[in-house]
Amino acid sequence: MRSKKKDYLSRFKNQATYYLMCAPGMLWLFFFSIVPMAGILMAFQDYKPKKGIWGSPFIGWENFEYLFSMKDAQNVILNTVIIAFAKIVLNMIVPLAFALMLNEVRRVRLKKAVQTIVYLPHFLSWVILASVMTNIFGYDGIVNLIRGLFGQEKAVFLSDAGFFRWFIILTDVWKEFGYNAVIYLAALTGINPTLYEASAIDGAGRWKQTVHITLPSLSTTIVLLTVLALGNILNAGFDQVFNTYNPMVYSSVDILDTWVYRIGLTKLQFSLATAAGLFKSMVSFVLIIVSYSLAYKFADYTIF
Repeated sequence: MRSKKKDYLSRFKNQATYYLMCAPGMLWLFFFSIVPMAGILMAFQDYKPKKGIWGSPFIGWENFEYLFSMKDAQNVILNTVIIAFAKIVLNMIVPLAFALMLNEVRRVRLKKAVQTIVYLPHFLSWVILASVMTNIFGYDGIVNLIRGLFGQEKAVFLSDAGFFRWFIILTDVWKEFGYNAVIYLAALTGINPTLYEASAIDGAGRWKQTVHITLPSLSTTIVLLTVLALGNILNAGFDQVFNTYNPMVYSSVDILDTWVYRIGLTKLQFSLATAAGLFKSMVSFVLIIVSYSLAYKFADYTIF
C-alpha cells in the first residue's frame, strides 16, 4: 500500500511541471467557457436585466418558436449555410490545386518565395484587410479608378447584395488558401518517389501521374479534411462579415453571428439572441460528432 502511494507521489512530482503549465489554460477555459454556460437559461426565459437570470420568468420554447417564425431569422440561417458551405468547398479545392501546382515548381528559392507570399494574408486580421478591401473596391477605390481610365462609370460594389456575397466568399478563400495548402504540401512529401519513376518509364506524363498517383495518394487527406469541415457549416466568419458588411447587403450576407450581435447587444433582445446562439451551438455540436464519426469510418481518424 505504501509502495503504491510512493509511486503515485513520485509520478505526481515528475508531472507537476506539466500540471502547472496546463493550469492557466484550464482556468481560462473554466471561467470564460464553462461558467458562462449558465447564461443559456436566458434562451428559455423572458429575460429582464433588472431581475437577472435567476429572477426572470421561464417561458419554455417560446423564444425558439418566435425565432423560427421570423423571416429575418430564416434568411439569416440560409445565408449562413450558403456562405459557410461555399467557403468549405472552395477552401478545399483551391488549396489542393495550389499545392499540386506548387509541387511542380523545381526552383527551390522560387517555391519558398511563393509560399511565403501566399501565407502572409492568413496572419492579417480582418480589421486590417477590411480597410484594404474597401480601398480597393470602394466607390473611390482602385477598381473604379481603373474603370474610369477605360471610360466606364463607377460601380458601387460594396452596396450590391449579389456581388457582396461572392466578395465575402472569395476574399476568405484568398486569405486562407496559402495556409490551408500546407497540409496538402506535407502529404505530397510522403508519396513514394519510386511511383513516379516507374510511371515515367511506362510513358506517363505529369498529368497522368497526377491523376493516377498524386490524387489517389492524397485521397485519405482530402476525405479527412472534407469530413472534419462539416462541423463548421454554421461558422461563416463573424470577423470578416462584421468588418466589411453594411445595411445595404444584409439580405445576402447577414449571418447568424452578426444577427445575434445586433439583436442581443444593439436591440437588447437578450433571450432571443441567446436562443439563436444556442440553436447554432447545438447544430454545430451534432455536426462535429457526425463529422468525427465519418472521419473514423472513412479515414480511420481518431482524436484519442
